[in-house]
Amino acid sequence: MIDIRDIQNLLPHRYPFLLVDRILELEPAKRIVGIKNVTINEPFFQGHFPGNPVMPGVLQIEAMAQVSGVLAFKSGITGKAVYFLSIEKARFRKMVLPGDQLRMEVEVTHRRGSVWKFSGKAYVDDKIACECEFSAMISEREL
Repeated sequence: MIDIRDIQNLLPHRYPFLLVDRILELEPAKRIVGIKNVTINEPFFQGHFPGNPVMPGVLQIEAMAQVSGVLAFKSGITGKAVYFLSIEKARFRKMVLPGDQLRMEVEVTHRRGSVWKFSGKAYVDDKIACECEFSAMISEREL
């Protein structure tokens, strides 16, 4: 298990944009499972939507991407950054609400040079909330 302190040592993201709280499972260069505890205190709920808070789908995808970043770094990538290249086949199946725990399962589907491709699913309880395929590039850190 990887806790929030270790995640912050790996990822450059910080509040309010750090969207992963813990890593539960990890197979380097293969798969990872992480969680995001969704609370009413999330800043995006102020505007999405007042009186009817729903976690934006794009932030669900971003959370999966951050989990995949942890996977890349725990697979031996050091001194680099992970940048989105594409998002494909995104589907949103269930609303994610305050009090939910988003469980993200991400697998590496292809890896060639600096480009990694992933397949991700995000669950609330045992129901798929979001799924997509996405790719990222491992690159020198930009400051």
